[in-house]
Amino acid sequence: MTINKECVIGAGTMGSGIAGQVANAGHEVLLLDTSLEVCERALERLKKSDPPALFSRSVLDRISIGTIDDLSVVADCDWIVEAIVERLDIKRTLYANLVPHMADHAILSSNTSTIPISLLVEGLDKDIARRFAITHFFNPVRYMRLLELVRGEATDPVVMDVLADYCDRVLGKGVVRCADKPGFLGNRVGVFALQVGIDETTRLGIDIETADALMGRPMGIPKTGVFGLYDLIGLDLMADVVRSLRSILPEGDPFHPVGGENDLINDLCAKGLNGAKGGIGGFYRDGENGAQQALDLASGKNRPRK
Repeated sequence: MTINKECVIGAGTMGSGIAGQVANAGHEVLLLDTSLEVCERALERLKKSDPPALFSRSVLDRISIGTIDDLSVVADCDWIVEAIVERLDIKRTLYANLVPHMADHAILSSNTSTIPISLLVEGLDKDIARRFAITHFFNPVRYMRLLELVRGEATDPVVMDVLADYCDRVLGKGVVRCADKPGFLGNRVGVFALQVGIDETTRLGIDIETADALMGRPMGIPKTGVFGLYDLIGLDLMADVVRSLRSILPEGDPFHPVGGENDLINDLCAKGLNGAKGGIGGFYRDGENGAQQALDLASGKNRPRK
């Protein structure tokens, strides 16, 4: 197995970031989504990203775009990365439509951040399950070195070795092989920590800016703190990740008391305030510092529903 051409399905923040890093490495990559307009907007985001996602704008010449209406375009791809919405039913539908067009040697992986591979491969042909893995990148893809590589029970060890070598040697990632558990390693620990931070902020009535100042560098984590990190990752994406973990973790897990639906986050998402990726903001916005949201949170109006 040799990886020379890749395809990324899903032109959101993560998918476009993965495609950009593959192009940075000098490889051709195909970026697919529901429409060409979605893909074109993704390329524009890559151009304008800060910090820069691309080595130079000329890198974009290595990225071709298309739609999932014509999946036959993946026929010459050696590695296909699925980076769509964190919903098992939608992922399974995509796989069913994709598999007939894949080359016999092609590797299929998911960028899921929480869903176990055992659920993703249910119903797939044994040969596809043998060539299926999870490759979980972190945002921003160019700068975050961690890549979680997860093997399923049926995954061929050769597939794991090929992915580990390529992601390390070509994409410059620090590959960590993880067990097939909910949230794997990074999100199992990290998302739980974020949810504890949000829950404590609510319970103690601390404003968002103070909470982030306390739960940033003083605690040895990024200076964004909790709410700023939510903005960076995307409130809508984080809400899906939390729901996914909540649905698959066993009853009695410590995650559940802090992982309920959050009225404040849901309200911001409903208003299109999904964080930095939307260009408007989330908890923090241009010209504002989230003070009103902090006041609402501190008053208990938006306490998470358990």
